[in-house]
Amino acid sequence: RIEDPLFFFLPQCYARIILALLAFYLMPCCPAPAVFCYLLSALLDAFDGHAARALNQGTKFGAMLDMLTDRCATMCLLVNLALLYPSYTFLFQLSMSLDVASHWLHLHSSMMKGATSHKTIDLSANPILRIYYTSRPVLFCMCMGNELFYCLLYVMYYIEEPQVWLQWLLAACGVVCLLKSGISVLHLITASCNMAAIDEAERERGRSKAQ
Repeated sequence: RIEDPLFFFLPQCYARIILALLAFYLMPCCPAPAVFCYLLSALLDAFDGHAARALNQGTKFGAMLDMLTDRCATMCLLVNLALLYPSYTFLFQLSMSLDVASHWLHLHSSMMKGATSHKTIDLSANPILRIYYTSRPVLFCMCMGNELFYCLLYVMYYIEEPQVWLQWLLAACGVVCLLKSGISVLHLITASCNMAAIDEAERERGRSKAQ
């Protein structure tokens, strides 16, 4: 029901969605305000998580909305980058596909295993993913570095002679982006193995009942 109180929990932070939509609208003509709105929307993601824990308002709906907002925002920025840098369209398409597919399968397998969020993982799982999800500074730096890399690519398109420090920052964030892509590959592999294990367990229960 739309009037359900959980739709009005503060941690849902609908301001993030509004800011993201405003950024998308401004991207074709106004790079500075577009990037400001986009990064502010991304930063509110961290606030949203703290508010959810502080107010005990964490929900499955909130976790899903959080992930969808992140994925859609990054995807729309990458679409714009593909228009600005057509020679690199395939790489942007690859990044979009990997980001969406890995997070969707990871979230789905986590929920099927009984987790309340895609950020809740089995601590006996892959050690890299364990660090990624249990260390908030690592998670924040990886996500923000990745988003900042794409934002810098977008802004620098409109700068004829970017300063050296911007180029170095772009390079540093590019390394973070590559690392995060590697983590997405791990997401995809781990989630696929989890789904296969769930399928095999269900088939085993079916065989046991048949006997």
